[in-house]
Amino acid sequence: MIAARASRGRRALLVAISGIDGSGKSALASKATELLEGRGLRTARITLDPWHTPWPVRYDANDPGPHFYRHAFGFDELFERLITPLRERRSIRLTLDLIRLVDDAWVPHTYDFTDVDVILLEGIFLLRRDLRHRYDLAFWVECSFGTALARALARNQEGQSEARLRDDYARIYFAAQRHHIALDAPAAHADGVIPNDV
Repeated sequence: MIAARASRGRRALLVAISGIDGSGKSALASKATELLEGRGLRTARITLDPWHTPWPVRYDANDPGPHFYRHAFGFDELFERLITPLRERRSIRLTLDLIRLVDDAWVPHTYDFTDVDVILLEGIFLLRRDLRHRYDLAFWVECSFGTALARALARNQEGQSEARLRDDYARIYFAAQRHHIALDAPAAHADGVIPNDV
């Protein structure tokens, strides 16, 4: 579907791949990039993670889940500075300071893409109501919260104790994603739903 649509038009095709934390978005985006490039389509895979806002902005102890949903990412800057110019011009070279999640530090991050046919944007909350109109295609990776938690505990990219990780996912991340699902019904508005619960 992506390859067929990428041959149309003069700008790069923008594809969103979303789902809850631990659903397998990154693995799917990586495989899709490999397959698209195998078909001769230059693909820019972009993850949302560096576009987190600083911890004091994205976290509120009094309303952890919904607040994280509303404030976790700098979507306006992401689209204004990176996605829209790349989509329109197919090429970009951009260096700016973005968040490194492991220590919540600002670090330089460079994007360097030339003659791109497809932009694969991967991350949570991409299918919010206010963002859906931006994409040419959007896919939701369907996964249970139980499976996602098991994956999150196994990879532990946060470097925390299991007890702390379980608590953070319950109070903040999964609470935010349940809020997203209830409010935005992302699977119902995707062009395709990809099961990944094994």
